[in-house]
Amino acid sequence: MDAKALLLNRHSQPRLTYPGPTDSQLDAILAAGSRAPDHAGLTPWEFVVAQDEGLERLGEIYFQAAQADGAEGEALARARLLPTRAPMVITVIAKVTSHPKVPTVEQHLSAGCAVMAMQMMALTQGLGGIWRTGSYARHPIVREALGATGEDEIVGFLYLGTAVKETQPRTAPALNGRVRHL
Repeated sequence: MDAKALLLNRHSQPRLTYPGPTDSQLDAILAAGSRAPDHAGLTPWEFVVAQDEGLERLGEIYFQAAQADGAEGEALARARLLPTRAPMVITVIAKVTSHPKVPTVEQHLSAGCAVMAMQMMALTQGLGGIWRTGSYARHPIVREALGATGEDEIVGFLYLGTAVKETQPRTAPALNGRVRHL
């Protein structure tokens, strides 16, 4: 798949199953993430890979967060199972470094670019993926457990695996009213 086709047909795969990325596929996915724009060479990201028992540990972190928020019954049980919706979840954390020329927002955006680059690399290798955030990305228990401190942000949970069924890319949104020329 050429770059133009990849970018113009980008889409998420919400239903994922095994197999997940192989070691060599994961290496390529992480390498693609490390090529995100990086003003001043700060490498403002950290990739936390969860697979196998790591998915269970991530589920336990979600469970503790849900429990702290008063969830009960099915909602509490569901929290523990959320990471198991795919064979692998890569949490991407924007790790902020104080720098006079690189504002915090730019470092957050750089980590976001890393997520997209990783998802695109997964697609080029025949894998599916979906970038999720939600309340757990901002939850203090999840942040602490995954090492996000201060101005760090969990910018996404990238779920990766094999698509259960082929989804068609959605029609590109109209750009009417979204583009101006000066």
